[in-house]
Amino acid sequence: MRPDFAKRLDRIIVEADKLGMVVILGIFYFGQDERLKDEKAVIAAVDNVVKWLQEKGYKNVVIEVANESNNKSYKHEIISNERIHELILRIKKKAPALLVATSFNGNTLPPDKVVQVSDYILIHGNGVSKPSRITEMVQQVRALPSYKPMPIVFNEDDHFDFDKPENNFVAATKAYASWGYFDFRMKDEGFDEGYQSVPVNWGISSDRKKGFFNLVKDIFVD
Repeated sequence: MRPDFAKRLDRIIVEADKLGMVVILGIFYFGQDERLKDEKAVIAAVDNVVKWLQEKGYKNVVIEVANESNNKSYKHEIISNERIHELILRIKKKAPALLVATSFNGNTLPPDKVVQVSDYILIHGNGVSKPSRITEMVQQVRALPSYKPMPIVFNEDDHFDFDKPENNFVAATKAYASWGYFDFRMKDEGFDEGYQSVPVNWGISSDRKKGFFNLVKDIFVD
């Protein structure tokens, strides 16, 4: 791991812990894995990250092995939909205390062999424009033969409609699943929009951001 990146990551994780927050730490992202020469390098990368986390002893980190592991952009087969469970099992063997999962493209259910070895379930709401489909996805995951009681997390969803009575956030919450606010700066939007887009204005600086936090307040505070 690059020391400067590791130092920055440490600062984020420590500060998140002070705020009572859990970090979903992703190891691989499509468009970057081709920087690794071969499968041996992929495995070494996983081992290095796990070793670093163990040495740090964080209590507020869970692992997402790869973002959207069924994305065709991945170059190494071991990160693919068919073999990603091998990396999950490797992490669990090396660090049993770490909770591990992987995510898939929007509106996609994880395969049984991944659910079977995962500690929690990551699904994406991208491409899901009807809140009823969010509810259905949660129900379908829980109906999988390999499912056991564990958290279901939509850690990425780019649909908002926070001012409407029905939206993906509300649907996920009603189904007792967590929901992740994927807020990117869209075409022709200004700097105040988008938590996902660099450089980021971390303030509650737009109507969309205000809508999200107002809904959070309505659901979890009032």
